[in-house]
Amino acid sequence: MHVLGIDAGGSKTVALLAAADGRLVAEARAGGANLRTHGELAVEKTLHEVIDQALAPHSEPPVAVCLGMAGVDRADDAATTRGVMRRLGFRERTLIVNDALIALVAGAGRATGLVVVAGTGSIAYGVNHGGAAARSGGWGPVLADEGSGYWIGRRALVSVMRQADGRGPRTALTPMVLAEFGLERPDDLVQEIYEGAGRRQLVATLGPLVEQARAGGDVVAAEILREAAIELAAAARSVITRLDMRGDVFPTFLSGGVFKSVPWLASEVSARLLEVAPRTGTSLLTAEPAAGAVTLALAEARGGVHVPVYLDTPISQS
Repeated sequence: MHVLGIDAGGSKTVALLAAADGRLVAEARAGGANLRTHGELAVEKTLHEVIDQALAPHSEPPVAVCLGMAGVDRADDAATTRGVMRRLGFRERTLIVNDALIALVAGAGRATGLVVVAGTGSIAYGVNHGGAAARSGGWGPVLADEGSGYWIGRRALVSVMRQADGRGPRTALTPMVLAEFGLERPDDLVQEIYEGAGRRQLVATLGPLVEQARAGGDVVAAEILREAAIELAAAARSVITRLDMRGDVFPTFLSGGVFKSVPWLASEVSARLLEVAPRTGTSLLTAEPAAGAVTLALAEARGGVHVPVYLDTPISQS
């Protein structure tokens, strides 16, 4: 017996094939698979590719599959994603959940605790000891995603253009960003950003430059990262408060490439979280989120999984 766990993110998709005892037997990787940024056909193509790679050494199909993907806790996206999986041949024992849930399970081994994700996008997601879930953020680059790689990168680009226009202060980000893109002048960024291929992913990779500029004393870069920390901590605070977890003991995991590439941000968010929930223990997620999807797929194969249910009414913000 084998099960398949898939993590479909904004910049990469990872599939892990595991035996009945949880031992990993195959791994496959492909590009991003997000319905809102890539579209349904591209998502289907990517999932087909990564699944075929993972299953190539094995003739029998997996008995259960868990796919973690952003946005699938919205009814329309869930229906679209389920349709994609059916066309790929997965109808029975196919669990489709938010990618934040599989990250939490990958870290905690169960769906209890908090995860703050900062990758191409961002979201805070938690499940309390009663099994209720809440989320904050994760609404995409136009409506939310504060503190994400894309948000940080876009703020860096805006700072470069503000300096060029004389609307903002000088910043070390200007020569660093231009060198990163191989450009000579700030106005060259217009064509690169608006017409270049894969621009959202490119923008989302600028976090390490902002961290480097901050470490070098650049005030503009420091303010970008300070605001990112405030926003990510605010998302976490919303989830913790709505789930009544402020006094609880629970694990918190920081997941996503931004926390790994911008160490200061991980440290700052951890410190801010202690002010909200003093008994939480915060750590970087070192396991692949897809490993959490494997755990859920194994549970589905053994009789079914209870997916945490969201609270109906968020608290008002003061």
